Amino acid sequence: MSTPHNSAEKGAFAKTVLMPGDPLRAKFIADTFMENVELVTSVRNVLGYTGTYNGKRVSVMASGMGMPSMGIYSYELFHFYDVENIIRIGSTGGYIPELHLFDTVLVTGAYSESTYARTQNGETRDTLYPSEELNNILRKSAEKLGIEMKEGFCHSSDVFYAEEGATDMDYLLKDKKVICAEMESFALFHNANVLHKKAACLLSVSDSFVYKEITTPEQRQTSFTNMMKIALEGAPE
Repeated sequence: MSTPHNSAEKGAFAKTVLMPGDPLRAKFIADTFMENVELVTSVRNVLGYTGTYNGKRVSVMASGMGMPSMGIYSYELFHFYDVENIIRIGSTGGYIPELHLFDTVLVTGAYSESTYARTQNGETRDTLYPSEELNNILRKSAEKLGIEMKEGFCHSSDVFYAEEGATDMDYLLKDKKVICAEMESFALFHNANVLHKKAACLLSVSDSFVYKEITTPEQRQTSFTNMMKIALEGAPE
């Protein structure tokens, strides 16, 4: 079987898929942490791999950037490939002073102005939530590995380059209680809800709105290893 965006055969994906945005981060994870790796799809260079981690079958596949891209790939994995769990492992911009470069964030809710969910099935909520079961697994995994995680809501935005003054930061920080920004988890959580699957999101801080710091493309590709280890260690079989 295949879809317009995925050339994998039925059964090619494990029950749990890790989803970075960047195809090269997917390749890095497969090359660095996994054994018995097979490239199962490369349509549009959105790379997907299946292999083992400590004897456990697991897959990793890129989602691309933004909610439309995440929406397509996660929906197809859940609906057509019988994937049960997707753990997004992405980058984020810190909104608060407590977040520093390379910190790991476990998302507990995603607020968005996006119309993705409304367009997909009429969902009107502006805040969606991950699987608490998956989040608890990731908490235990981080504790086992001795890796500190920060937790909080993220701002899941459609816009990377917003004009100055267009974003109401007081509203985001005080009313919506978000601590960081990214662009995919709202769509992922929505698809999981619609299809009765499980989703979670781990983020690595790649830049800061407070300190005006930013990582390089190379660092974003290969240096966010803490969230990768937490996700791989905790991935359900």
